[in-house]
Amino acid sequence: MKLADLEVSKDGDVVLARIVGEVDMSNADELRAALVAAIPAEAPGIVLDLSGVDYLDSAGIRMIYHLSESLQVRRQMLQIVIPDGSMVADVLRLAGVADYVGAIETVDEALARFRAH
Repeated sequence: MKLADLEVSKDGDVVLARIVGEVDMSNADELRAALVAAIPAEAPGIVLDLSGVDYLDSAGIRMIYHLSESLQVRRQMLQIVIPDGSMVADVLRLAGVADYVGAIETVDEALARFRAH
């Protein structure tokens, strides 16, 4: 089992984070903490690209909800990239994540939403 790798970069003042691999109860809390720590207070928010995630269990779903709540408190946006063809698209849509946080198809589209604000 390959656990997730987290890649963090920036596009202007927006944080871009890409998770590749598997997100489960063994790494979900650590990933959430790393994501929150990677977002400076002055950043408008984060684009979380899940297109490279090939397994996500309920702990991963919980991680996304908790991340969203943490960012709302900080008045920052969360844009999640979930392409239709990704391995976890159906799981995230069935769990209501796509509706709750507003799933987007591409990183470019997510960045455009930040620029529109």
